[in-house]
Amino acid sequence: MHQSRSLAARFRFRPVAMLLAVAAAGMALTGCNSSDGPGGAALDTPLPTEVPPGTTLVVADQQERFQTALRASGELDKLPFKVEFANFIGGPEILEAFRAGAADVAPVGDVPPIHALAAGQDVPIIAAYQTDPAGIKLAVAPGVTATRLADLKGKKIAYAEGTAQQAAVLRALDKAGLTTSDVELVRLQLADFNDAVRTGQVDIAPLNEPRLTRFLRTPGATVIADSETTGIYFGLGYLYSRREATQDPAKSAALRALVGAFVRSFHWTNTHRDEWARIYYIENQKLSADDAGRIVDSLGEFTFPHLDQKLIDAQQATVDVIDAAGQLPRKVEAADGFDTRFDQVISETVPAVGARFEREAH
Repeated sequence: MHQSRSLAARFRFRPVAMLLAVAAAGMALTGCNSSDGPGGAALDTPLPTEVPPGTTLVVADQQERFQTALRASGELDKLPFKVEFANFIGGPEILEAFRAGAADVAPVGDVPPIHALAAGQDVPIIAAYQTDPAGIKLAVAPGVTATRLADLKGKKIAYAEGTAQQAAVLRALDKAGLTTSDVELVRLQLADFNDAVRTGQVDIAPLNEPRLTRFLRTPGATVIADSETTGIYFGLGYLYSRREATQDPAKSAALRALVGAFVRSFHWTNTHRDEWARIYYIENQKLSADDAGRIVDSLGEFTFPHLDQKLIDAQQATVDVIDAAGQLPRKVEAADGFDTRFDQVISETVPAVGARFEREAH
């Protein structure tokens, strides 16, 4: 019933800027229906609850994480519809698949939905989770002195558009009262960040686990203290979908069920941390037990925020910092990128499974 396939092979990777340019051209042809307000007319229609026989959703996964969580938790077998998984290597490919109608829904970080909005693609957020906001740290190359955010001035900083690391760097600069013209942004693939900062090709790189621990094994390697970098990363991740899928009666009912499974499966990882580390990070991703443990520890507890104004405001803050850096083709409103009808599912599921909407304050 549930299949995996490689739709990604049909979509050549394109840089974010190119993808935005192509999609923006499409906007000129299709236009924007602003009269519907945030989320479009579909927000006036209650979500159906009955999934008709024969309904299929194509889930565009990354590194098989979502499908592994669904399987390990037992949630996949409970879904009342057929699921096909397509594995992708990044947000731009997923957006191409959405535009082609070849995928219906995908897990994603907080920045790709912003670029989708700016490119005129209608792919609303239908669920959210949050992990530890201290999960990304600013690593400092051996021999480089940087202990405060003010020390970023004049530094070479690893940078990847369309990623959570992009927003973290821009927030760090904003918090320090600096702009992109005060530093040298070195555009790299995320996979290259570790080697670049370890060898001094860049001075600073935003790293998460397990890359961070591997970097800190390098003699002279340091990080800027958490007391300086608080607030540069929100730890937010989303589930977003094609608007056509959220408006289709059969698929929207299936998406409603999937949101519940999304919450239950990632809460299962909260309560089965060792098992999750083994099944996903060790067996699926082929990481060492030590690295798997560090990643699970760095993420902390998954919480599941309401799709409410507080979350929209957090997303708008990220929009604003990227726009202020001149890295969006047009200003967008975060509220246009949410389908808040799905909050009812979140409101019901989170307390039912003993999960939490918000992280505990420290």
